[in-house]
Amino acid sequence: MDIAIIEVFIILGLTIFFFVTELFPVDKIAMFIVVSLILLGLVSPEEGISGFSNSATITVLALMIIAVALEDNGVIAWFAKGLQRLSILPLLLLIPVFMFITAGISAFISTTAVVIIFIKIIFQLAERYGIAAGKLLLPVSFAGILGGSCTLMGTSTNLIVNSIAQNRGVEKLGFFEFAFFGCIFLVIGIVVITSASRFLPAKNASESLESDYKLDELITTLTINDDSPLISKSIKNISFLNTPNVTLLKLIRGSDVTNAPGKYITLAQGDRLVVMADLETVEQISAEEGLSKKNTEQSKENEEENGEENPESEIHLVEVLILPGSTFIGNTLNSLKRFKLEGALPVAIKKRKNIRNTRERLIRKDLDQIRIKPGDRILLEITQAELNTLENLEGIVILRTHEPFEPKNKTRKYITLAILLTVIGLAASGILSILASSLTGIALLLVTNSLEMNKIYHKVDWQIFFLLAGMIPLGVAMTNSGADIWLSEHLLMLFEGKDNLFVLGALFLITMVLSGSISNNATAVIMTPIAITVASGLDLSAKPFILAVMFAANFSFFTPVGYQTNTLIYSLGIYKFKHFFIIGGILSIILCVAGTLLLATLL
Repeated sequence: MDIAIIEVFIILGLTIFFFVTELFPVDKIAMFIVVSLILLGLVSPEEGISGFSNSATITVLALMIIAVALEDNGVIAWFAKGLQRLSILPLLLLIPVFMFITAGISAFISTTAVVIIFIKIIFQLAERYGIAAGKLLLPVSFAGILGGSCTLMGTSTNLIVNSIAQNRGVEKLGFFEFAFFGCIFLVIGIVVITSASRFLPAKNASESLESDYKLDELITTLTINDDSPLISKSIKNISFLNTPNVTLLKLIRGSDVTNAPGKYITLAQGDRLVVMADLETVEQISAEEGLSKKNTEQSKENEEENGEENPESEIHLVEVLILPGSTFIGNTLNSLKRFKLEGALPVAIKKRKNIRNTRERLIRKDLDQIRIKPGDRILLEITQAELNTLENLEGIVILRTHEPFEPKNKTRKYITLAILLTVIGLAASGILSILASSLTGIALLLVTNSLEMNKIYHKVDWQIFFLLAGMIPLGVAMTNSGADIWLSEHLLMLFEGKDNLFVLGALFLITMVLSGSISNNATAVIMTPIAITVASGLDLSAKPFILAVMFAANFSFFTPVGYQTNTLIYSLGIYKFKHFFIIGGILSIILCVAGTLLLATLL
């Protein structure tokens, strides 16, 4: 084996390891790949940055920009709004209807953007009508993926596979060329998930935030009595306020409320300290420090009776979900103050689940030092006056306690919808490529003032862009070193004497398993060249093999890792890993068998 092939396999192995363990964000991993390939001489510097100008990468970026306009101008919400009228349907009908509508929209719009909107809609239905969110979120995510597999522009994976295949001399895929197969897979998915819905958790998202975050026994208001030794002491000199067992959330002095008070503030008689601590600690410090205890509900009632609250200063508990691409990612909770939210007080954070931590982690201590990741949920205490500011921040979703932002300009909504239909029409008819039609759509959005450049900078998920740009050179390195040919030859030796149907099915299964461990796009970059070489070695058409890679990379339903929307709904804390492994695993196996049999007709 050539040394270059060994180096490629080492980089490939490390890439898979870092993806699985999530030691670094995916965009950082992608950049490490580019630098490593260039330094080892596996690709030239020009080839190393070729991913940034690759047609598939730019097409994905363009479609994400269009999705920003669709979401910002209310088009996706408008599509989904009618679903609230369906709340009267029994669950066995509601699930397939939700899945069908989600899939239909996702065939032409970014799956992630669609699912994010549906998360909002489902939480509203759960709160208003008592519908269990756990019965709908996973089906909607799966349907979005299945719907995206029906058209060439449906998912970034489809575009990546098509681009790599074209670069290797394979005839490009048509816009609706594989829609027939995609629709069959969608029907199978709807039937399987609806049948398995009885095993989905019946958790209702409308439970109180205080209960969900276990705050009732933790947040207490302590009033300083006239004989308290704390009078005239500064916060920094009070020992119990500087221990990990007690967190001072705010100081109330008359009608003035100070969130996260500074350590140099001097306390006075009658001051109220809102602290977070366990009941045993509260009882101890109350007795020792001359404090009288009130729970949060009593405090609120007293404040209302005394007329101390006004609409602008009324405090709300708000739960927000951090989305991929959010400007908060990588920052600490203390950084909220840099985003025009000086009055927002982080009360608790639920860290998203992942492969290393399959249990949700609720954190309530040392919050300022916690770094934010995509999928984290943060409980904020915030004033009414700042709720609108919170709503307009990019990269977050308010899950509970507030209505989603409604765009005021309806004209832009219809203009944006018309532009979307134009983009689809130009691409589907073959008049323009998807890249050309999507860039044309962006130009029209900018000309009609339906999209602003600052929205593009802030709302596009740049992690996906950098992931694609970084993974494409890895595919180039596999070709340059001969690693793809080496792998293909050994696969052919392994499958020697086996039926072509078996080889196709094995390729489908290998791709699906790999996609369940790393991202779907990374899997597509790795497996597409191998699939083409295997087809060539068998003297067969490459099309069924590249379609097998494309579908299999999308269909890794058995883990929440392979696809971004699955990771998002997993992070909400409703599902356990077993729901994906069992229900998603059954669906993946059925789709693997069905896909192999259907694609074999093209051999």
